[in-house]
Amino acid sequence: MDAINEILIYLVQTFLTLYLLAMLLRFLLQLVKADFYNPISQFLLKITNPLVIPMRRILPGYGGIDLASLLLSVLLQLAGIVALLLVNGLGLPNIALLLLWSVLGVVGLLVNIYFFALLGMIILSWVAPGSRHPAIYLLYQITEPVMAPFRQALPPMGGMDFSPILVFILINVIQIALRHLATGVGLHPALVIGI
Repeated sequence: MDAINEILIYLVQTFLTLYLLAMLLRFLLQLVKADFYNPISQFLLKITNPLVIPMRRILPGYGGIDLASLLLSVLLQLAGIVALLLVNGLGLPNIALLLLWSVLGVVGLLVNIYFFALLGMIILSWVAPGSRHPAIYLLYQITEPVMAPFRQALPPMGGMDFSPILVFILINVIQIALRHLATGVGLHPALVIGI
């Protein structure tokens, strides 16, 4: 029975993680006004539209923020937490605590997305400078709004851009704060995607 539970937990976590990532990427791409016609954007739209389109009838966007995708991300995180608690035979905490855990998980996952997107941009700037690949272009569109203020604060020196170091420091500070906040509200890191 333990093997079946472990397999079930793995499958639930994998499916929810991938779909949650797709939903958050959709949210981010709309937030930064990324290229809608990029094939990767089109793929993300196709797989998330079945949930986002009905939710938009209830919760339309506001000021360029796709509230439906954001709320669905929190709800997917919540579903993952509930599923893992139930599969492990644990009781469910109150709904306010579950929602807080879900929000913390979504914020943690957003921070992780930026960490890996920035890392990817740094590596690609060395191995494929000036590439026109759709994935590289989307990475640039996601990271540039965050990088621009740091580039202004720390302009390139000797042809080297040290501003990513400042962004990585900020990301690490946010991750430390999120871990301590999660511990403070009794959240076990294995229950959420992103922390």
